[in-house]
Amino acid sequence: MDERSALGHLAAALPAAGDDAAVVDGLVVTTDMLHEATDFPAGTTRYTAGWRAVGASLSDVAAMGASATAAVAAYAAPTFEEAELDAFVDGAVEVCGGVGAEYVGGDLDTHGEFTVATTAVGEADDPVRRSGSTPGDAVCVTGALGRTAAGLAAFAAGDVGRGNDLFRFPPRVGAGVALAPHATAMMDSSDGLARSLHQLAEASGVGFEVDRAAVPVHDAVADYAASEADRWAMATTVGEDFELVCTLPPSRVDDARDAVGVELHVIGAVTDGGVRVDGEPLADEGYAHG
Repeated sequence: MDERSALGHLAAALPAAGDDAAVVDGLVVTTDMLHEATDFPAGTTRYTAGWRAVGASLSDVAAMGASATAAVAAYAAPTFEEAELDAFVDGAVEVCGGVGAEYVGGDLDTHGEFTVATTAVGEADDPVRRSGSTPGDAVCVTGALGRTAAGLAAFAAGDVGRGNDLFRFPPRVGAGVALAPHATAMMDSSDGLARSLHQLAEASGVGFEVDRAAVPVHDAVADYAASEADRWAMATTVGEDFELVCTLPPSRVDDARDAVGVELHVIGAVTDGGVRVDGEPLADEGYAHG
């Protein structure tokens, strides 16, 4: 079975695991695993790997509307090189520092493929779930989408400097905390906008109508998209952008924009059912581990 099928299989036994992170008495906990073959293209520096791996878990904390406290990582590689270890830790420390968290260590192991497992913890008195959307709410996203797709294209083109830069995304922890008092539901866009909307729709028992022209696309996408269809796919289905996708009552949008500290775009509205863009069905496509 694939990743989504496996998660569905485990859902009955682990009901607390249905959101971006688990919450236990106000403690938010999440864990992720990244592999060289699927997550770190050739040319990815260990600094970028440390930033991105830890950032992915911090993004899950952000999606719950929680503040971030700390992160750890288990680092596995065929050999341990001093410069690579130092660079990895530097990236992990830097991304944590940017959101007010602390990188506090982890574990080392030898492995045939460079692999990183990260855990981040945070705190939230009233975490935002995926299940609170109501018809009539506005659908919003932070930042711009397609950053990772452009990064992958940059790596493929041999521009590893730009690829590394695009891969070092800013986890939206501050934005998540600011959105928490306003949002009815929220998650991060690690699986891509299209799949995130389907996941929110399923969790909340609602639908979405999205305005294609309102979806914010990262500027770098234009440098690699061969067509408008390619541009749309890069922005909505490649995933791993780690922006926040949320729903808010329309009356709260302006207040949320004032508080959030990053761009917040209204891209559509919550409906009674179906996930559509400009009136046409939006396919449930996005990132998934094999």
